[in-house]
This record gives sequence, structure tokens and C-alpha cells, in this order.
Amino acid sequence: MAHRHREVYRLKTQLAQECARIMAAEGIRDFRTAKRKAALRLGLTDKAALPDNAEIEQALLDYQRLFYADRQAACLRSLRETALEAMRFFALFRPKLVGSVLSGTADTHTDIQLHVFADTPKDIWMFLTEHRIPFATTERRLKLGNGDTACLPVFRFDAGEHSIDLTIFAPLAEREAPRSPIDGRPMRRAGPAEVQALLTEDYT
Repeated sequence: MAHRHREVYRLKTQLAQECARIMAAEGIRDFRTAKRKAALRLGLTDKAALPDNAEIEQALLDYQRLFYADRQAACLRSLRETALEAMRFFALFRPKLVGSVLSGTADTHTDIQLHVFADTPKDIWMFLTEHRIPFATTERRLKLGNGDTACLPVFRFDAGEHSIDLTIFAPLAEREAPRSPIDGRPMRRAGPAEVQALLTEDYT
């Protein structure tokens, strides 16, 4: 029994490391896709050995620090600086930074993800239009705090060398974050002050 446990742990660690390598090298951001590719490349069929998303995210952090330390740090700083600038620009809609730019696993393949809050998506549409910012629209499926799944409107635009996604929530949704796709807990959100604090840490 102990031997089986050690073997599953070894395989899970190996698979998480391969997922991290795939995500870092190929720019894949979907955990399920990374797991499928890693399992196929390693020839693993034991589902018990599949790491969870949190284990993969930690492996990705470790991989980036080991192989891309300086480059990844500079990229992350640039993304956070752009995110903070965008948050100040969209201050009327109380923006919150989420995702890998906040957690620290972002790289050159990463988009900046902001949650914004408005009575209707048209408010954001009008704001972008008034400021002559070209944008595209799409949707994002998120699991809400009550367990329901919702398709929320997303406005996407470029800011310099980075892309920004604005996921639009109703004002009351600011009180309860959706579930994280990584661990199922309420998604971490950061306001401008916290992002500024992260940037200050980056320079110290």
C-alpha cells in the first residue's frame, strides 16, 4: 500500500512538472489541455496520478523561477504595470485584477484579465467607443459563488504589447468573487492599491 502511494506521488509529481514545462514552453493556459498532452507524452494512463490544477500551478511557478527567472520577472512586472495603468483608466468601473498576472505565473503568452462592474455591458461599450479604443467581444464561462455557471460578456483590446480582457459583472457581483478554475475557491481579486504594492515588492 505504501509502495503504491509512493508510486502515485512520483508519477503525479512527474506529470505536474511536464505540464509546467508544456505551459511555459508552448504558451498553453488551459490546465486540461496541458494534462492531456503531458499524460500522452509520458505514456501515463493512471488517472490517480493526475495532479490537480493547484499542483500544476505550483510546478509552473517553480519551473519559471528555475529556467526563466530574470526574463519572467521582467515580463510579469511589465504586465502588472500595464494592468495598473488600465485599472486607473477604468477606475469608474472599479476594476479588479485576476488570474496569472496577479498570481505570478504570467509570461509573454498571458493576457491581462480584469473584472469590471457596470449596470450593463453597454456602459463599457460606450466608454471604449468614446475613447476610440478598438475592441472585440466574446464571452467567458465562470462558476459563480453559489455554484451556478454563467456566461459573462468580455471586451478585449490591446494596450501596447499586451492584451487586456475586461469581464463585465453586475455591480452586486463585486461582493462575491466567482470560483477559481484552479482550486474552486473564491477567485482572488486585487484592486489598484494591491497591484501597486506588488509592483513595489518587485522593485525591492
